Amino acid sequence: AGERPTPHGRRAGDLEPCLLVAEQQTRGRGRLGRDWKSTPVDSLTFSLALPLAPRDWSGLSLAVGLALTEALDVATPSAAPRIGLKWPNDLWLVDGPGAGRKLGGILIETVSVGQGRMCVIGVGLNVQPVPVDGVATGALQELLPGVDAPAALARVALPLVRALRRFERAGFAPLVDAYARRDLLLGQPVTTSSAEARSGRAEGVDASGALRLRDAEGRLHRIVSGEVSVRLGAAAPRPPVA
Repeated sequence: AGERPTPHGRRAGDLEPCLLVAEQQTRGRGRLGRDWKSTPVDSLTFSLALPLAPRDWSGLSLAVGLALTEALDVATPSAAPRIGLKWPNDLWLVDGPGAGRKLGGILIETVSVGQGRMCVIGVGLNVQPVPVDGVATGALQELLPGVDAPAALARVALPLVRALRRFERAGFAPLVDAYARRDLLLGQPVTTSSAEARSGRAEGVDASGALRLRDAEGRLHRIVSGEVSVRLGAAAPRPPVA
């Protein structure tokens, strides 16, 4: 009694893991301050909060995305993945090399709770096809006919927790190869809002989860997650081969 909830709904000193599911969101927040709205039946939106203390937080959103895709799209080694990852925090339904439609997104925040620190992972996934502002989006039912939000949550919740515990112990580096298999940007021309490198060709991610970008002059840049937008774009000239 008398305790005041924290901004994330936690009470002072409460470090117990918590999973909150929203049937509908009208004021959700996406990355870069964008609005994130959801409607009943059409989507799955949830937040998972748990204490986490990795040695290095770099690449966490990539590890989360990989865990979600592997839980929803159990691809055989010989089959091309149907769910790809668009750096740094989007899941896409793959339509072809470097092409697809957004299936979902991830937003990660950390918050101090007492003497500890909670990691709050927000996930939004399209369950049924619903155009957003006239733009076609991907939906889980295209991959898993008949799936609904509770069934999708049941598929991802436990694998996500396990992946977070593995990340806490080992970081992102062991996941680089698995991420590359689903990397929608790999080998594709991209443009970014980074002042250092506006455009180039994506060459995957490094052991810390940074995007490797080769510009038209052949210089390799590391683009770190944060206030950076990445879009597929017109082909960038390949650097000359020495």
